[in-house]
Amino acid sequence: MGCGAELRLRGSGGAQCDLVRLARGGESPALMGQTLRKWLPSTRTVCVETQEAAGSREPACVLCGRVDEDSSILGHKKELGGFYFHEFCAMFANDLCEHVEAGRMAQFSRKDLIRTVRQAEQTLCFVCGKTGATITCAALGCDRSFHLPCASEGQCVTLYIGKFRSLCWTRGDSRSYSTMVCPSCQHAWFHRACIQEQAMRAGIYCFQCPLCRDRDWFLRDMVTMGIRIPFRKPTWEDNNAYASLRIRHDRCDASSCLYPRGRERAEREGPWQLLLCSSCAAQAPIGAAPS
Repeated sequence: MGCGAELRLRGSGGAQCDLVRLARGGESPALMGQTLRKWLPSTRTVCVETQEAAGSREPACVLCGRVDEDSSILGHKKELGGFYFHEFCAMFANDLCEHVEAGRMAQFSRKDLIRTVRQAEQTLCFVCGKTGATITCAALGCDRSFHLPCASEGQCVTLYIGKFRSLCWTRGDSRSYSTMVCPSCQHAWFHRACIQEQAMRAGIYCFQCPLCRDRDWFLRDMVTMGIRIPFRKPTWEDNNAYASLRIRHDRCDASSCLYPRGRERAEREGPWQLLLCSSCAAQAPIGAAPS
C-alpha cells in the first residue's frame, strides 16, 4: 500500500489525452475537475465542509478532503492537472503508484489519480466514518481503510520509509500506542506526539533519545513505530543562530596582553600561542603569553 520513497508527477502529452478521453461528452481537461466532483459527491462534501470549517478558499486535497497543510504528517500540497493533493496522501494511497520498482522514483498520472479517487468513493474511513478513504491497512486479512489525517486518531502506524505502508495498532491499548519508550536506555518515556515534534525539529542528523542520547537503536525503533524523521538539518540551524560556535576565538582576553603584535594576533604554536578556556573555548582569559 503506497509507493516508493520519492514522488514525481507525469503530466503532459499522453496524460492529457487520457484525461480528455475520460471526460464525458468531449469535455476539455479544464472541465474535468468539475466532472470528477459530480461523480464523487462524497469527496466534494468532505472538501466543502473542511473549507468552511477552516474559513478558507484554498483547494482541498482530493485524497483526504483536507485544506490544511500539515507538513509533518501530510506533506506539502501539490497540483496535477487542476487536482490538489498532499504528497504523503499520494504516497500512502492504495495502488496509486505501487507499480514502480523499488529504488525508482514514484510516478503517477492524472488518470491514476482519478482512478484512485473513484475507487475510494464507496470506501468508509473506520475513524471518521466518511467516504473517500484511500489507505487500507497493509496487514494480511485486515480491510480497515482510513484517511491519512485520521491515522493518528485511529491509532494507525504509518511507515514513512520503503513502500510507505500503514498498519492498524493491534499490539495493545491506546495508552501503549500514545506512550513510547527509548529501546536503548528503557528509561526515557515520551508521548508519540511529543517525539514526532522533536523529530521534525531535529531532522535525521540530530534526532536522538532525549535522555541517553542514543541514535542507532533509537532511530530504527522510532521509524518502525511510525515516527516521520525528515532528511534535513535541524530547524535551529536554519537562521545560522549557532554559526558563531563554528568560529574559533582568536583574541587575547588578558587584562594586560604582553604580545608585541597586540591582542588581536597570536601564533599557532610556540610561546605566543593563544590558550583557550578548556571548558567553553570561547574566551582566552590566560592570554597570549610566553612560556
